[in-house]
Amino acid sequence: MEKNYRAELVGVLGDPVDGNPTGVMEEAGFEHDGLNWRYITVKVLPGDLDAAMAGVRAFNMRGVNLTMPHKINVLKHMDALSEAARVIGAVNTVVCREDGTLFGENTDGKGFVQSLADAGIPLAGKAICLLGAGGAARSIGVECALAGAAAITIINRNADRGEALAAVIRENTRAGARFIPWQGAAKIPDGTDILINATCVGLHPHGDECPDVDFDGVRPGMVACDVIFNPVDTPFLSRCARRGARTIDGLGMLVNQGAINYTLWTGRKAPRNVMYAKLKAEFGV
Repeated sequence: MEKNYRAELVGVLGDPVDGNPTGVMEEAGFEHDGLNWRYITVKVLPGDLDAAMAGVRAFNMRGVNLTMPHKINVLKHMDALSEAARVIGAVNTVVCREDGTLFGENTDGKGFVQSLADAGIPLAGKAICLLGAGGAARSIGVECALAGAAAITIINRNADRGEALAAVIRENTRAGARFIPWQGAAKIPDGTDILINATCVGLHPHGDECPDVDFDGVRPGMVACDVIFNPVDTPFLSRCARRGARTIDGLGMLVNQGAINYTLWTGRKAPRNVMYAKLKAEFGV
């Protein structure tokens, strides 16, 4: 039997992307399952997405992840979308099918909801304050609403995006949703149960930055979550913890969405515990 020296390729396209550890996690899963697959991390500038997606097809890749700033702009390259991706209006995972077509899915919100479930935090009936209205925020907002959140407040600097996300949630779920302009330090609404930073503020290599938030609105018993995973302990989470909030870092969301991606690409159940252990070791957690 001839040996096959060609590895199956998947990866991530984004900018910034140097601090993205997804490949470490996915390749730990491939090694555990004995798969000759490789995950490549590729810096793709905003104006180069079209060329990059042509490369995905030309290299016969099995799929890619999209991170900032490509989750919305990649939609035009998709031949088909999942219902979640259609409603959310953003794609973070592409599956390259055998017939050459590209299928877009959004696993960010699913991974986030699972990370709350893993921590024993229910969403049913909860009031959520969501900072940001980009691709990750859209996915998280919609999936939290579908999981039973009662009300979602979106705080964002771009009014069009914020209003659009609130409308998507109202029109496609049973949750109430409203938009508040982000002017100065964001005011956390009274009665907020779960506060989520879904912006890129604080992401490596700017890990010392923190969203402009009035942290006096963070109270004991509130749950504060950050989608950022590098660094794990962000200034946002540290400041919320000092106010008595329970904090959830971005590693759980990353692992859970990575496990979904793994299954979409390989058709196998992801070795989630192996992938999580590898990430925790990578960050010294």
